[in-house]
Amino acid sequence: PGNYDSFEVDSGIQFEHVTALPGARLSLQKHRRRARHWVVVSGTARVTCGDQEFTLRPTESTFIPAGTVHRLENPGSDLLEVIEVQTGSYLGEDDIERLEDDFNRS
Repeated sequence: PGNYDSFEVDSGIQFEHVTALPGARLSLQKHRRRARHWVVVSGTARVTCGDQEFTLRPTESTFIPAGTVHRLENPGSDLLEVIEVQTGSYLGEDDIERLEDDFNRS
């Protein structure tokens, strides 16, 4: 369905290249200790951020505050590529609460 690669990590900041195949979506989730900035590189992103849902196209971006329920989806027919910048006091992958997940992860 997609992939992510961390390509730089520093104290309090991490960069990731996220891809999602057509029709794929990440889990509906939130993080207690980190915020995210998403910048669309290619494709179309459907973003859930709190109680809002909106579409982003290449060069457009959004900010997901820490503690906010969010999801990234690819509603298009092309690969979605997003650069994600995570900031916060803790950036570990265990700082995730999945509320809905297509892959039954906890």
